[in-house]
Amino acid sequence: MTLDLGQLNWLAVIVAAMVYFVIGAAWFAPAVFGRPWMAAIGFDESRPRPEMNPMSYAGPALFYLIASIATGLLAAATGTDTLGEGGILGLVVGVGYALVVTATDAVFDPNKPKPWTWFAISGAYHVVSLVIVGMIIGAWQ
Repeated sequence: MTLDLGQLNWLAVIVAAMVYFVIGAAWFAPAVFGRPWMAAIGFDESRPRPEMNPMSYAGPALFYLIASIATGLLAAATGTDTLGEGGILGLVVGVGYALVVTATDAVFDPNKPKPWTWFAISGAYHVVSLVIVGMIIGAWQ
């Protein structure tokens, strides 16, 4: 395996990253998981919400692009080239990496009043999103 970025279907990678971002916007909306997630991190609803600047959105968008590139490279290395295979790859990446890292953060972050609620919401978001990222990349490989 090489890190040949030319082997990637860049349209699939970019669309997958955008879908990851859009799922996050919906997932963390107050009507979905936003309120319990904010309670889990200890956000006081009586305080004004912090202002969001463009970097608040650009950072995650860049990180989702990196995750989609990595998933694309893994798809190429493993010969993942169908929707189903992409879903399995996304599940392996989501559970094997994202969920484990999120769980580790939940265990070691003493500042969250409800770390396991935070873990359940954040971890599930990454697993679901990465399964979909894998499916998009696998289908377009």
